[in-house]
Amino acid sequence: MALVPVPALGFKTSNLFGMHSNSSNFIPMQNRNFLMKPLVIQAKANTRKDSAKTLNRRLQRKFNGSPKKPRLSVFCSEKQLYAMLVDDQNKKCLFYGSTLQKSIRENPPCSTVEAAKRVGEELVQACIDLKINKISSYDRNGLARGERMQAFEIAISSYGFLSR
Repeated sequence: MALVPVPALGFKTSNLFGMHSNSSNFIPMQNRNFLMKPLVIQAKANTRKDSAKTLNRRLQRKFNGSPKKPRLSVFCSEKQLYAMLVDDQNKKCLFYGSTLQKSIRENPPCSTVEAAKRVGEELVQACIDLKINKISSYDRNGLARGERMQAFEIAISSYGFLSR
């Protein structure tokens, strides 16, 4: 097999790299017919004001519940309140209570705010039965504190779960 000599390839360069080009196709930037807009790079807007769901997912990764120190997750819809004690290590729900439960709502009949307070009292009783003294985190799911949430928090703060 013989080696065949190949002529060197000739590349033309532009003013951009410091060598002059003899090419007639090269048009300087000033003579082009369009306007170039400057490139503007901005940071992501509202970096500190993420959505409530994003913040809640970040907190759930940080605080994991265990059997002796579970995570307290509370969700408050427009009309009802739902509370859960979650053991994230074993993926179990240790306690579930809501203002929709008949045992909480009917004996005697009450409003949703009073029912939320009863859910808190049921949660405290369940913690005493399960011998739970502390919770790893109080997870409000990014929701603001309304009347039902405040009534629930007052009931559980008497047991010492929330520091006031």
